[in-house]
Amino acid sequence: MPVCAHDGVCGPISGMPAGHDALPAPVWGAALRAVALVLMVCLVAVGVLPGGRATAAEDKPAAQQTVRWAADSSADVPYTFHDPANPERLTGFEYDLMQEMQRHMGVPFQFIQNDWDGLIPGLQRGLYDMVICGIEMTAEHADSIDFSDPYYVTSERLTVRRKGPQLTTLASLSGHVVGTLKDTQASQILGRNPNVELRTYEEESDAFMDLVNGRTDAVLLDGPIAKYYGDTNPDLHVVGEPIGRVEYGIAFPKGQNEALRGRVNAALAAMRADGTLHRVLARWDLWTPEMAKLTGDDSVLDIPPTAFSAYVAEIQGKTGWRVRLERYVGFIPQLLRAAWLTLLVSLSAMVLAVALGLLLALVRLYGPAPLAWLAACYVEIVRGTPLLIQVLLIFYGLPQCGVNLTPFVAGVISLGMNYAAYEAENYRAGLQSVAFGQTEAAMALNMTHAQALRYVVVPQAFRLVMPIMTNDFISLLKDSSLVSVITLTELTQTYIRLSSTYFDYFGTGIMVGLAYLLLGLPFVRLARMAERKLASPHTRRR
Repeated sequence: MPVCAHDGVCGPISGMPAGHDALPAPVWGAALRAVALVLMVCLVAVGVLPGGRATAAEDKPAAQQTVRWAADSSADVPYTFHDPANPERLTGFEYDLMQEMQRHMGVPFQFIQNDWDGLIPGLQRGLYDMVICGIEMTAEHADSIDFSDPYYVTSERLTVRRKGPQLTTLASLSGHVVGTLKDTQASQILGRNPNVELRTYEEESDAFMDLVNGRTDAVLLDGPIAKYYGDTNPDLHVVGEPIGRVEYGIAFPKGQNEALRGRVNAALAAMRADGTLHRVLARWDLWTPEMAKLTGDDSVLDIPPTAFSAYVAEIQGKTGWRVRLERYVGFIPQLLRAAWLTLLVSLSAMVLAVALGLLLALVRLYGPAPLAWLAACYVEIVRGTPLLIQVLLIFYGLPQCGVNLTPFVAGVISLGMNYAAYEAENYRAGLQSVAFGQTEAAMALNMTHAQALRYVVVPQAFRLVMPIMTNDFISLLKDSSLVSVITLTELTQTYIRLSSTYFDYFGTGIMVGLAYLLLGLPFVRLARMAERKLASPHTRRR
């Protein structure tokens, strides 16, 4: 039975294990309010209103709606990419094609950046209306998306080192290491030859960099990629005859946007008829015999390949340490914006992780058995599944259940919920490390159990887990790079784009690494200051 003080305030029997005490109502309420407050702040900070933007768009006539199109501009030369002469500016033959289509359709277009792997899931989720990113019109792709009429036709081409083996045919590739992009027609062609050692890549630049460094013997990729990555590199050249046929189409959600697809096809037909498509491709030196056959346009335009020449001049014509230093200085504004987003996502996620983790720890130690079991299951499930899967599930999976979150909120919630599982175990260990005599002493001073937890136990546990929390925040800061898969351009995504654009992985990598270091160091210092402030007088100072 409980032992009551002279003023009627009761507490548990002295000596009862803390794990068997029920969580006091004031602590329950405080913990729940903390989690609710964090979620509310995250939602309000980004102006989340599920369905708000879609409703506003539906109120407009179809002819006036903004058409949202997506591509991966991080390393996608010559399709849609950041101009090496001005990284703030987008360029590319597909980007120019979209500008001309905007003019022909008479409606505003809006570009949306997304990682390549997230383009089609984002299309199906409704983040944008269509995707144009060199997507091959294959039977496999047509099962899940609808295509416009083809806007470009090309073939596969082989690229080899000038001083390496001259592999000019598919048959000559037997016994050699050949690189290509994953899930492409080129990878399917190479996969039919069991004697070829196939290596697939996420980015075109990585495939050609391995070829230059001798890790592969050849690269098989689409004609435009081979031209801009192979022929522009003095160590490489494109060899052999064109292989196969590749058609590009604009992707639409399966069975949706039929009206928009019809208008896009009409605009493409008009651009073929009035020569706009020919002029765009001529500027990028991408007009091919296949395109002449597709469009029926056998004319020869007196249009110099200005866009191609400008790209080659920027990539090959500027060398030396002074040019590189000026380029690095030009990276600073982009890195600052990416660093701010990285910091905002990380801080918001850590606040959520701390609040939710403390709630889980209290439930496991003091909550009713069913809730304690649920909290333990949450911790084990979240810790046992990859963070990337959780990010994709929350952003792309929840809309199927009617829950639509903005990329920022989805990133914060996924990171926060993941790290909450780890924080919960840290806090549980910290709470259990505080001697129960501390609780007894507090209640002997006429404190309630809730007051003992709030003023005696939790502060001591917090001091003990402070170094672990600091380490977790640094880890979360680096794991925030995973949110790039849901359209957020943070530091890691910025590094991929800059390094792929200029083929400079070393200097750009050092700059991004320093950015991460500078973001984390102030919090390490703040944590040390908090440790010293909370430390007991006899604690050895570091």
